[in-house]
Amino acid sequence: MSRYRPPRRHGSPYITPEGEARMRAELHELWKVERPRVTQEVSDAAKQGDRSENAEYIYGKKRLRQIDSRVRFLTKRLEKLQVVHARPDDQSRVFFGAWVRVVDEDESPRVFRIVGTDEFDVDPRYISVDSPMARALLKKQVDDEVIVRLPDGEAVYYVDQISYDEALVL
Repeated sequence: MSRYRPPRRHGSPYITPEGEARMRAELHELWKVERPRVTQEVSDAAKQGDRSENAEYIYGKKRLRQIDSRVRFLTKRLEKLQVVHARPDDQSRVFFGAWVRVVDEDESPRVFRIVGTDEFDVDPRYISVDSPMARALLKKQVDDEVIVRLPDGEAVYYVDQISYDEALVL
């Protein structure tokens, strides 16, 4: 059996200014704060003697590899990303960066913000521009019907509000 895995698709290269700032802050934190601290810890652990049974040394080296891997990923990804600063000319339609409030057939509201693949997060209700929900919402207007194809069937929503300035409330 082969171990070959095709390269992972990175998704859309778009990101909001806030998302780029978070990624740059993470890169700075890892490179300027955490990596020097862990390097010092590894150095101190190495001075204790036998490295083969030194848990602090082994864990520190492992953590350095994780930090270096993440720094490498962030550096390469930030080079490829396109920051979307401008709002669309037609703000009555759903495009990248929009806050969208939808209601389902039971009149239950949901609010989403369409963001890049590198910044989606469940807690602030950010969904990736490549997600099925975002793809279905793109270019829709208020009162448009949205049909989202899900693994267990289809869901129907109606666009209730669109905003580019501030987060919408449930």
